[in-house]
Amino acid sequence: MAFAERTHHLRPEGAYQVLAKAGELERAGRHIIHFEIGQPDYATFENVSNAGIEAIKTGKTRYTPPSGIPTLREAIAEDAGKRRGISFRPDEVVIGPGGKPILFFPTMAIISPGDEVIYPNPGFPTYEAMIKVAGGIPVPVPLLEENQFSFDIEVFDRLINDKTKLIILNSPSNPTGGVIPQADLEHIAQAAQRHNAWVMSDELYTRIVYDDLTAPSIASIPGMKERTIIVDGFSKTYSMTGWRLGYGIMPKVLADTVDLLLTHAVGSTAHFTQFAGVEAVTGPQHRVDEMVIEYQRRRNAIVAGLNSLPGVKCQVPQGAFYAFPNITGTGYNSSELANLILEKAGVALLPGNSFGEYGEGYLRLSYANTIENIQQGIEQIRAVL
Repeated sequence: MAFAERTHHLRPEGAYQVLAKAGELERAGRHIIHFEIGQPDYATFENVSNAGIEAIKTGKTRYTPPSGIPTLREAIAEDAGKRRGISFRPDEVVIGPGGKPILFFPTMAIISPGDEVIYPNPGFPTYEAMIKVAGGIPVPVPLLEENQFSFDIEVFDRLINDKTKLIILNSPSNPTGGVIPQADLEHIAQAAQRHNAWVMSDELYTRIVYDDLTAPSIASIPGMKERTIIVDGFSKTYSMTGWRLGYGIMPKVLADTVDLLLTHAVGSTAHFTQFAGVEAVTGPQHRVDEMVIEYQRRRNAIVAGLNSLPGVKCQVPQGAFYAFPNITGTGYNSSELANLILEKAGVALLPGNSFGEYGEGYLRLSYANTIENIQQGIEQIRAVL
């Protein structure tokens, strides 16, 4: 039985494939240390969970407007605006069941068959998937290790043209942990304005940055708010991966179209989940700060450990909770080494090429794990190398 051509290119995410293989080894009696899944190891903060539970108890289990309840949209507009130094209106905020619909639906609204979309490579696999489903032409731009894994600006300048309808950015980055510097953002902004392109800025990790850095938003650059889609959510910042709660901030004319796509695709986001989101945004923020401090401690441990391994060198990531070590000095390619480490060392991690062709020569390790597991995992990798 034949299926539509738009689905032919779709592939599983590498993290879920490795997780499944690691699960098979665990069922066979092996002990596996998990660095493959990009998920906080913290429980959802108690005040947020209690708000969700109370919402269920008080009957907040009904349909909601497709773009979300007004209280949450208002809270996000205020909070996101303060953090980025610009003003947002609630009707520019769209709530979705996770961040992926907020990636997919604006892309579906903007991209017509044959339109070109620039996106980071290595990058989140959903970017390429959604471009192709929309009928667009994916145009990958390599992220340079020597530029803290920001865009290769020379390649970007060669590739952008009047057929470029959308530019996708991700800062801090999954999988590299890199933060795009302000100068690069300004260069990209000028190009987007010159070629009349939209920008989708995936800022899901924007609060997880280290060493007193901030991750600037391209929407804050004059003239860019009107053509930028900010994608953010609750999964990483508030350890709410299973709650499925994300949001986008975009010009109202696009938000209205995305509202229609939400209407016909998902109806609405869970009612009680949105009330948990209100508490997350408006409640105490010290737990987020404490979590980031601990992630920085883990980052320091895993980077030091990786740099002590033969044939491995690892930059210090500026944000998110991923290390992206260069493993070309080991003599293995990414997939070979990732498989060897899983099977022989009992450590699950991802090959860099699962994030695109320019990820070859790297591995991705999530350090959303304990210091003890990080240190043990490094020693088990060392024994194999």
